[in-house]
Amino acid sequence: MSLNPEITKALLQWYDYNARILPWRGNPTPYRVWISEIMLQQTRVEAVKPYYDRFMKVLPDIKSLAFVEDDLLMKLWEGLGYYNRARNLKIAANQIMDEFGGQMPADYQALLSLKGIGEYTAGAIGSIAFGLPVAAVDGNVLRVITRITGDESDILKQATKRAITKDILEILPKERSGDFNQALMELGATVCIPNGQPKCEQCPWDTICRAYKENLIDKIPVKTPKKKRKIEHKTVFLLEYQDKIAVRKRAAKGLLAGLWEFPNKEGIFSIEDMEALMDKWQVETYRPQTTKKAKHIFSHIEWHMTGFYIECQQKPNVEDFVWISREELEQSYAIPSAFEAFKAAL
Repeated sequence: MSLNPEITKALLQWYDYNARILPWRGNPTPYRVWISEIMLQQTRVEAVKPYYDRFMKVLPDIKSLAFVEDDLLMKLWEGLGYYNRARNLKIAANQIMDEFGGQMPADYQALLSLKGIGEYTAGAIGSIAFGLPVAAVDGNVLRVITRITGDESDILKQATKRAITKDILEILPKERSGDFNQALMELGATVCIPNGQPKCEQCPWDTICRAYKENLIDKIPVKTPKKKRKIEHKTVFLLEYQDKIAVRKRAAKGLLAGLWEFPNKEGIFSIEDMEALMDKWQVETYRPQTTKKAKHIFSHIEWHMTGFYIECQQKPNVEDFVWISREELEQSYAIPSAFEAFKAAL
């Protein structure tokens, strides 16, 4: 079902009165829009705000991002998750320095050539920062449009996304393309919400929404069911020796690549298992305590974790352990949020 261009006016009027005040909206430079859009991928707005402000204070422009040390970049990103987003930001910043003279390109295809920037992000940067007449179709937009039109196509299929992008381009107001794209996102984030009952009485499109009028809200949007996540059990070891805590760096590839973690082992360790490990690490005298259990959910995996806090009288004989103070742990070493419960236990 195609969209009627007349509906754009109602949406923009609603947005003008209801748009949230967000740090990146007041001064939407290409760099600020880019960083905010990458941070907002799979992360809530309220969670992003403090990270965004801190990031901008330390890395205020493309050049500073291109030359930042990896450990500092990871520390700035600590807790946001999906750390490849941060790595891709630095790679893209170097692309911009090398290929575009240090300036974000004001061209949709050129934006797509940058590492970590897909169609949605290129559309958001292009329209919001440069006023380009391009669409920015994310999950919020797909939900809004399929409900408005009563479209029961699977929104996880590329064909559905292409069709909706085409429909949006036909009604996109070229003089306010950035505002229109943000209005659609805002409507999906605050009114036509992803979880729970949508606030249809607050929607500027309630009179034309087929899902609302035909009682299809619970059926639309249609999504392919996700595969069940694999569960992995881990035992985490909080090792302390002479007021220093043991951490180690994860492998350069794979899940949480290159980040710091507390030593851990696959499986659920009993007291006997822990004692055998201490013997292997040549620790004869120690005081162990069990920690609270924790769970962390990734896209396709769940970690179910138990742990031990162990005050060691001998330094464990493990080469890849790095011993740091609690202050260094807070200020310099990026520990993924998967280990947040154990970090708090210290």
